[in-house]
Amino acid sequence: MVGIWGANFSVIKFVLREFPQISFNALRLALAAAVFLVAISLRAKDDPPLTRSDWMRIAALGLIGHLLYQLAFVAGVSRTTASNSALIFGTTPIAVALLSALAGHEHVPAVRWLGAALSMLGIYIVVGRQATWSSTTAAGDALVFVGMFCWSVYSVLAQPLLKRHSPLVVTGYSLAIGAAFYVALAVPALFNTNWAAISTTSWILMMLSSLLALAFAYMVWYTAVQRIGSSRTAVYSNLTPIVAMIVAAVWLGEPLGAVKVFGAATILGGVFVSRLASGPGAPVPPSES
Repeated sequence: MVGIWGANFSVIKFVLREFPQISFNALRLALAAAVFLVAISLRAKDDPPLTRSDWMRIAALGLIGHLLYQLAFVAGVSRTTASNSALIFGTTPIAVALLSALAGHEHVPAVRWLGAALSMLGIYIVVGRQATWSSTTAAGDALVFVGMFCWSVYSVLAQPLLKRHSPLVVTGYSLAIGAAFYVALAVPALFNTNWAAISTTSWILMMLSSLLALAFAYMVWYTAVQRIGSSRTAVYSNLTPIVAMIVAAVWLGEPLGAVKVFGAATILGGVFVSRLASGPGAPVPPSES
């Protein structure tokens, strides 16, 4: 999952040279949703029936974790560098841990607030100074940050559902709902796209991004959230910025530079302090949940 998501930042940067942003994302969401719905019909027959409350939560997951997240993420990546995007997503474990605490899943000790501060300092080192001089980069960085927050909310909001339903059902139906709204918004862009101008390479990369970065990786993520919890799962995304920076440097020729490496180290150091220095977060007593 980490390898796929790390490479996907550069895939998106490359494909958007030919694909219109909205059309690209509409196609890959629709393809991934179709794969999930077929899989649900074949493999989820024994899953408990979804209640009205379950459907409402799944709809919220679809709108936050797929529609809003994808709108912000792809728009942001197209306006900033792949490395910067990945580094901002390096703060996901911090956001997930704090949101889990607000939701009553665990207490967050003071040392984790220190970790959050270190990670935010790392973001400033990497993108803040550059954004001061580039309005385009600043907008892209802000959109990627919004996407990261939507993904964090999506991860925490799903936990109650995953106690009763399989990751396939929760991920598949929420993705299908989000994709339906996204495609509806994308209809004008789809009609205005010059499909003949898109190369075979870009078509293949779009399908790989859909089947791997969406369908496969989302299933891995939610399976992990179900089995080990959202905070612990999010820790694995610490490696995504490193993979993304290496791929972007080799494939797209994006320079790393001492400042960016130092910023990456600061972000990951903050995550390390947040998640490991104090051990696992203390669960909230039943009387407080």
